[in-house]
Amino acid sequence: MWHSKSIEYISKTLKTNTKTGLSTSYASKLLQKNGTNELNKEIKKSLLKLIFDQINNILIYILILSNIISFFLGSHKEAIIIFLVIILNSSIGIIQEYKSEKSLESLKKLSSPKSIVKRDNKIIEINSENLVVGDIVLLDAGRIVPADIRLFECANLKIDESALTGESVPSEKSIDTLLKDESIPLADRKNMGYMSTIVTYGRGEGIVVSTGMNTEIGKIASFLNDSKNEITPLQKKLNILGKNIGILTIIICVIIMITGLIQGNKLIDIFFIAVSLAVAAIPEGLSTIVTIVLAIGVQKMIKKNAIVRKLSSVETLGSVNVICSDKTGTLTINKMTVIEYFINNSKFDAREFKNDDNTKKFFIRSMTLCNDSSYSKDEEIGDPTEIALLRFAYKNIENHNFKRISEIPFDSDRKLMTTVNNVHDIFYSFTKGAVDNLLKICNKISINDNIHELTDDIRKNILNETKRMGDSALRTLGFAYKEIINLTKDNYEDNLIFLGIVGMIDPPREEVKQSIEISKKSGIKTIMITGDHRNTAFAIAKNLSIAENIDETMLGSEINKLTDNELNDKIKNISVFARVSPEHKVKIVRSLKSLGNIVAMTGDGVNDAPSLKMADVGISMGITGTDVCKNASDIILTDDNFKTIITSIEEGRNIFNNIKKSVIFLLTCNLGEILTIFVSILFNFELPLSPTHLLWINLITDSLPALSLGVDTHDKNIMNNKPKKSNENLISKSNILKLIFNALIIGIVSIISFLIGYKKIGLVYAQSMTFIVLSFSQLFLSLSMRSEDKYLLEIGLFSNMKLIFSILIGLIIQIIIITTPSLNIFFGTQTLSTKDWITSIALSIIPFIVNEFLKPFSKNK
Repeated sequence: MWHSKSIEYISKTLKTNTKTGLSTSYASKLLQKNGTNELNKEIKKSLLKLIFDQINNILIYILILSNIISFFLGSHKEAIIIFLVIILNSSIGIIQEYKSEKSLESLKKLSSPKSIVKRDNKIIEINSENLVVGDIVLLDAGRIVPADIRLFECANLKIDESALTGESVPSEKSIDTLLKDESIPLADRKNMGYMSTIVTYGRGEGIVVSTGMNTEIGKIASFLNDSKNEITPLQKKLNILGKNIGILTIIICVIIMITGLIQGNKLIDIFFIAVSLAVAAIPEGLSTIVTIVLAIGVQKMIKKNAIVRKLSSVETLGSVNVICSDKTGTLTINKMTVIEYFINNSKFDAREFKNDDNTKKFFIRSMTLCNDSSYSKDEEIGDPTEIALLRFAYKNIENHNFKRISEIPFDSDRKLMTTVNNVHDIFYSFTKGAVDNLLKICNKISINDNIHELTDDIRKNILNETKRMGDSALRTLGFAYKEIINLTKDNYEDNLIFLGIVGMIDPPREEVKQSIEISKKSGIKTIMITGDHRNTAFAIAKNLSIAENIDETMLGSEINKLTDNELNDKIKNISVFARVSPEHKVKIVRSLKSLGNIVAMTGDGVNDAPSLKMADVGISMGITGTDVCKNASDIILTDDNFKTIITSIEEGRNIFNNIKKSVIFLLTCNLGEILTIFVSILFNFELPLSPTHLLWINLITDSLPALSLGVDTHDKNIMNNKPKKSNENLISKSNILKLIFNALIIGIVSIISFLIGYKKIGLVYAQSMTFIVLSFSQLFLSLSMRSEDKYLLEIGLFSNMKLIFSILIGLIIQIIIITTPSLNIFFGTQTLSTKDWITSIALSIIPFIVNEFLKPFSKNK
């Protein structure tokens, strides 16, 4: 609101004086009353809360109950193993979550440490944290604005607000016009300075109107603090899966208990069976395997220039179907660049400049001499527009060191700047500025080394060219010069010789267009979100094939007028959002997510931080990104390359596919175990496996192949597929049917092995055969789980050597357990005869053979 109020009103309201400032005593009272000019710290989770979050799961509850029952039944060995499983899973989760968010701390670091203020009619320097509302602050080039201030004095003041507003060029400040529209975007509030922005040119004075959390940067901090860490699509799916497994386990246990009571079994035996079933039903290694697979994926992505801060975001990337990208610094290079110029009555591409006549030599000299910035290969200091001129000129000139004799600084009224330089002992004035203003003080034009009268036709042609550049969203500057005889300032800016125009823009990154085309083919929509003007944004968007028509753009002010439902309806047809604030970005992301989209948001500025945290995946730029932006994101791109996002999405899709293989494999194994136990109870057999056997198989024998499936070779054609829908089940109906069928086969061969062993020798021998057949059959089946429709030989038996080694390790460990007397005692097993080893191996291969045999039906489904 302060931008729409007069200085007199603000001074009266805040009880301050623009000439003398606040009194020290009154400032102290305000500081005590309102607090320091700092940002609040985020309340972090306690260790107890982190532990509770990890065990707050139906499967863990079932394991804890099983643990208690096992302990009171005297099965201390099983109780200890179950307890260790719970500790292991919880510890891994806590380690991953125990990464404190540093967003607010980074925001705090952005605050200026010192400020120049007026107090008691004296100019003094104070710590910025001690600023209060009503303080009079003095600004000059290089200073960070310490709070939100309403300017009342400006002298060519320019402030770089790109990190806050997304504007690619510094904002020229002015106090001449009172902005009556209270809803005007931040970037258009020319009489305001905002906390943490940087003064690049000129000087100014202003009244502090907001401090700390009440500043615009403070509002962003509030957004970050209020944003809830929503669970990812994979977490949602695993939670649903866990809930369903838990319910199924409880139902089966109830059925078994009823069956056991009907059969006249002892209650203690029934409880022991229930524990066995609970252990068999729950895939204890699932969360650990998913975490490890994601961690391995993270290491791969680091090599591809993407640092992952949150493991779950790797998988979420694979489901992304909308990328909301900040323009400045993400789609563009974040450097104003001369891309074309108009000279000698003709238009040229900036890459084709030839310094082959005097007109061009003076054109280049005017860029370098009428310039207050400095440029070298190692350092750029000053206004981005002037640096762009120097960058262009230095490629095309040998000597630019001509002494400056005098100058007329730039001001917003004239929109011109003039310097006088000694060039080989001749004095010349060089003037640059707005083309229409420059033409008013020119009466001649230099064309191909010849000086001509500046006729009305030539003026019209120059203005038409300026308009054409402007319509293409180019920032234009004109240049003129003349020889000076009389060194008086009244003589510097009249009867000039017009030289030419340059057109500048913050250009798109070269690799972005191809990346956007790939994303389109993959079913991913790219939306540009920027603080820049509509025409500038649309020009870049059209160049990158993000938008084809101006109707696909929307302003931030238009968002303010829409209800949530209206925005949801219109957003489907919008590809570019311009002149937006941080609040608008959050609304856009929230709207897209409400329509069922999985949204990735990219950015590099402070203004992007809230929306990065709101998005399903927040992606920040590692080189140009602010600390705030990086700490609010899930993934940081170390090369600031949009192409890396597409590479990361491809990696995410493959990781999701591999996790899916692991989950289906583990559930197949667990269901096979459940069926083995369940069938034996229904037919009143002895228990074919003890809880120790089941835990060992779940944690060791199953987990190694499941982990190897999680890092299986990638599908090269995966980016030809559309993203998976957010509501799509982790396991499809066809997967469920296959899972049940394979589990049934595993259950059948396990029961057969148990009956063979029981008939020959007895219970322990039968359990030993079942232990081997159940574990071996699962190990062999893992080879067939690598593809739903391709034979193992098509994929290549040795194309995943990790899986081969996992199977070999599993086989060797099981053989050692059965053949070692001391381990026989611990596991309750005994050595098998050679004939029964052969029988067990033959039974174990059956599920693999059946699954491979059925693959042609999958191809033709």
